[in-house]
Amino acid sequence: MTHDTDTQFPPRSATMSALVEWSDTDAAGHHHNSSILRWVEACEVRLYRQLGLLEHFPSMPRVQQVVNYTSKLWFGQEVTTTVRIQAVGRTSITFEFDVYGEEFDGATRVRAAHGAFTSVHVLPADTRATPWPDDILKLVDPHRVAPVAV
Repeated sequence: MTHDTDTQFPPRSATMSALVEWSDTDAAGHHHNSSILRWVEACEVRLYRQLGLLEHFPSMPRVQQVVNYTSKLWFGQEVTTTVRIQAVGRTSITFEFDVYGEEFDGATRVRAAHGAFTSVHVLPADTRATPWPDDILKLVDPHRVAPVAV
């Protein structure tokens, strides 16, 4: 997979490219629905890495996911996935995503899937969502953290 970099800091999105591999397809010859989820999760990890939050990934479980499948992807086709921060709540963060199949075999670029997912902040020894700590909040939603008085 290749990685494009968001020039804004902290970044609000991440984009990755990959090829549809044979293992991504099903008996019908097009992508299996689970491939979309893998590409989205890989892109999500890329965004956490760009934000410097990779070590917090285990404490940010996904609690909801919606995927709309809109077009088929084929073996060997390039796929571009983008994940964006949509909203930050007191204990949750909602992302939206798009997965595009690039031009392939004479066909134009097409959106193959889009959707959203929500993750929450859960401390390692807890089972309930807890408010975002300021160090995470300043990276995912810097405008909500009060500036430090000098």
